[in-house]
Amino acid sequence: MTQTSENKSPGKTIKSTNLHAVEHRVPVQGRWRKNGHRGGVLWLTGLSGSGKSTLAMELEQVLHYGGYQVYVLDGDNVRGGLNADLGFSPEDRTENIRRIGEVAALFADAGVIVITAFISPYQEDRDLARSAGKDQFHEVFIDADLDTCEERDPKGLYKKARLGEIPEFTGISAPYEAPENARLTINTSKFSIQESLDVLLEYIEENFAEKREVESAA
Repeated sequence: MTQTSENKSPGKTIKSTNLHAVEHRVPVQGRWRKNGHRGGVLWLTGLSGSGKSTLAMELEQVLHYGGYQVYVLDGDNVRGGLNADLGFSPEDRTENIRRIGEVAALFADAGVIVITAFISPYQEDRDLARSAGKDQFHEVFIDADLDTCEERDPKGLYKKARLGEIPEFTGISAPYEAPENARLTINTSKFSIQESLDVLLEYIEENFAEKREVESAA
């Protein structure tokens, strides 16, 4: 398939010309059987301080030692590299999520469970990430109220935002749009880290398990 500057997909225009998409010779289902689980995007969204990064890293560790192919894409980590050129304006937030959605979809196609931990405050932007991940996209709302998140304030960001030192800070001077159709909601204002992790692990077992392909030694 040749793509030109006229080709469009939801939320983006492809500006490059003379593109020829190459078909993989390894089927997605074959990767799943090889790994013993489906690939997919576990998209954790919620306010700063809701517990996204903590749960993502805890889940990654448990799944890794359980034999899963898994990787975390965390907001601060990605902004220090791939998206170092982006700020926090609505336009930059949209581009930040668009890029991550595309990268996460590539991980999923490779058979990996990729866990993302981004505030991703706008429903439209999360829908854009969903359009990249398609059926492999699982939106998880880490639901902690503002008072709880501000009380935790692990990075001291809410305090700075209240003092006006951080412009366009989600929950204070910029909006957060709660998911409309999350596949899973975890209220970390009420659940402990371990209780929340248990819910995530149960969800993984129900939605990602796949019979492992055993190679013959003959």
